[in-house]
Amino acid sequence: MQFKTILNRVQKFKSFVYGAVRFLDIAGQPTLEVDIHERQNSWALCSVCEQPAASYDRQQERRFEFIPVWGIKVFLLYAPRRVNCQCCGVKVEHMPWALGKRQITRNYAWHLAEWSKRMSWQEVAEAFRTTWHHVFYSVEMAVTWGREHQDLSGIKSIGIDEIQWQKGHKYLTVVYQIDQGRKRLLWVGQHRKTKTLLYFFRWLGKERSAELQNVCSDMWKPYLKVIKKKAINAINILDRYHVMALMSKAIDKVRAEESKQMKADGFEPLLTNSRFILLKRPENLTDKQEIKLAELVQYNLRSIRAYLLKEDFQQFWTYVSPFYAGKFLDAWCTRTMRSKIEPMKKMAKTLRKHRPLLMNWFKARGELSSGVVEGFNNKAKLTMRKSYGFRTFRGIEIALYHAMGDLPEPEFTHRFF
Repeated sequence: MQFKTILNRVQKFKSFVYGAVRFLDIAGQPTLEVDIHERQNSWALCSVCEQPAASYDRQQERRFEFIPVWGIKVFLLYAPRRVNCQCCGVKVEHMPWALGKRQITRNYAWHLAEWSKRMSWQEVAEAFRTTWHHVFYSVEMAVTWGREHQDLSGIKSIGIDEIQWQKGHKYLTVVYQIDQGRKRLLWVGQHRKTKTLLYFFRWLGKERSAELQNVCSDMWKPYLKVIKKKAINAINILDRYHVMALMSKAIDKVRAEESKQMKADGFEPLLTNSRFILLKRPENLTDKQEIKLAELVQYNLRSIRAYLLKEDFQQFWTYVSPFYAGKFLDAWCTRTMRSKIEPMKKMAKTLRKHRPLLMNWFKARGELSSGVVEGFNNKAKLTMRKSYGFRTFRGIEIALYHAMGDLPEPEFTHRFF
């Protein structure tokens, strides 16, 4: 079977036919060149409005890089016609394989974009013997097309969080859809400010914002302010993960301060290597850590009292009734305020301040969790790590949408991957 026959079976272009095929050696690289001709008596289409137009003249022959075959580079060669369109004037004709003024074909760009989900952009460029910029533009094309054609209907629950993407407190605001039937990245914004989240709701639109039923977030004040204003029909849920993560930070601060004080006073360093023992749940401790914890409990340390308060608070999430959960929360906060442990007292004040939002967790019956948000955040960090960081917001934005956006793709006559 000839190569031209294979092309005709897997990739035909309307109003165009394949011509001669040449096998060449260009700079030591085996290369296949395939001529393309327009069909006899066929009309050229305007590249702007894609309507038939009379031919004006013909440009010089151009080379378009196609999907490699057995590691052999393939180029499509065609001299495009210029047309005199009644609506648009003199324009270059529409070529169904072309991607604007890029030197790669549309199918090759989608091929590179698909592989970019599995490997880093640099690895894809090296594997296909192309440039990093070709891979970047391919992913950008896939993301642009997918964002224009994605389905935004039926979004009921979202999770909002921030991730650090560069040193120097440079954050991204990320919004995920966390419905039971579909989980994906919806939106990425630069910084973590009030106006950043306002941009998301402006992008989502008033009607879709009004249809939101649940919003999972942390206690970041700018987020809470915007959610209250824009998602008027949604229940704002402070999820268990964020609350317990904040409490773990308080315990870690208590342990660090007490360990430093004990060392300064010349006491035995009992809290050495105990950080993760106090942060872990008891059922997750190793045998060695259980023995260490049993030894620490014998001492009246502030760190141990803070640890016991944290473990006692875990009962809060087991309640079914919001009323009794509220009573437990009030009692726990009162007891914690009397503990004289400043980081834990600060935690109790925070919980009291956000009491109504904590009760929303029970209104949602614990069915929604921003644990999935943290899972997405880990995937986002992995995406950034694979690329060894991004210098521009546009780069990280495209990478995250491509990896986690669950974006649609056009239908192909033949998929090369």
